[in-house]
Amino acid sequence: MPRVREYCAAHPDIFHYEVEDVDQIGEAIRTMAMVSPRIVVINGGDGTVQAALTELYSGGHFGGSPPPVAVLPNGKTNLIALDLGAEGDPIKALQRVVELVDSGRLEDHVIERQLISLDSGDESRPVLGMFLGGAYLADVMLYCRNRIYPLGLPNGISHFLAAMLALFAIIFGVGGGRLPPKPEPMTVSLIRQGEFKGKFSLLIVTTLEKLLLSIRTSEAYGTNGNMKLLATDSNVGALFRMLGATWRGTLGQKQLEGVHFQQGDEIRIEGERSNVILDGEIFQAKNGMPIILTSTQPVPFLRLAA
Repeated sequence: MPRVREYCAAHPDIFHYEVEDVDQIGEAIRTMAMVSPRIVVINGGDGTVQAALTELYSGGHFGGSPPPVAVLPNGKTNLIALDLGAEGDPIKALQRVVELVDSGRLEDHVIERQLISLDSGDESRPVLGMFLGGAYLADVMLYCRNRIYPLGLPNGISHFLAAMLALFAIIFGVGGGRLPPKPEPMTVSLIRQGEFKGKFSLLIVTTLEKLLLSIRTSEAYGTNGNMKLLATDSNVGALFRMLGATWRGTLGQKQLEGVHFQQGDEIRIEGERSNVILDGEIFQAKNGMPIILTSTQPVPFLRLAA
C-alpha cells in the first residue's frame, strides 16, 4: 500500500480511495461515481473484486453504465486479475493502466465478460462474481484459509500444501482432524440439461477463460450457456482422469467417467451442508434452499496483456 499511495500521489489524475473493511466498498464506489472516472481500478484479491463488482452493478451509482474495470494482482488469490492479464508487481499493472488511458487506446483493450449472479435464497440482493468453488474444493479452500495461512507461509506454498493434503485424504479415504473434512453429498442441476448428484472432489463454476490453476477447456463439448461448470466425482480415478485431460489439453472434448463438464445459463446447487465460495465469500446450500446461479449481461473489463 505505501507504494500504491506514492504512485497515486505522483499522478493527480488518479482518484485514490482506500477502504479498511469490505463494508466500506459501497461508499467508495458511490464517491468514485461523483468524479466520473474513465476506468475503475480495483487493488486487491478476488474477494475485494467480488464486493466491488456487486456494488458497481447493483448499486446504481453510475446510472446503469459503469466504466470498464481493471484489476491489480494484490490479494491472497488473484484468479480474476490473472484472467485479465495482470500478474506480478501491482505497481507495474497500474502503470500499464495509466499508459493505456494516456495513449487514447483504452477502448482497444476493453473486453466483455459475463458475471455470475448468486442468489442464496435470503432477502439480500444477489452477489456478483466470476469464480465459484464448491464441494470438497470449497472445504479445502476454507481449510487453507483457516489452518494453512496462519502458518505465515508464502501463498504459493500454502496452496500447494493444502492441495497435497487434500489429495492424500482423497486417496486414503480419510478426513477431519488435521486434514480437510470428508466430502458431503450435493445435487447440481443445470436448467434444461438435467441434474447429477453425488460427492464431488471438485466443483467449479466460472465465466473466466481459465477455470483454476491455468486449466483451460475445449469448446468442442458443452457450449450451451455462458457459465462453465466442472465437477469431478470424489474418487481417485475421476480426479486423475480430469487431471490427465487437463495435462493433454483435451478437457471438455469428450465425456469422461466421473467428470462432468457443461455450460449453462442457470445452475442450482443443493445439499445438506454444501459450502460454496464465490470469489472469497462463503455461502451454504441447504435442502429446500438451493443456491441459484445465473449469468449476467456482458460487462466491460480492461485486459492488460498486449
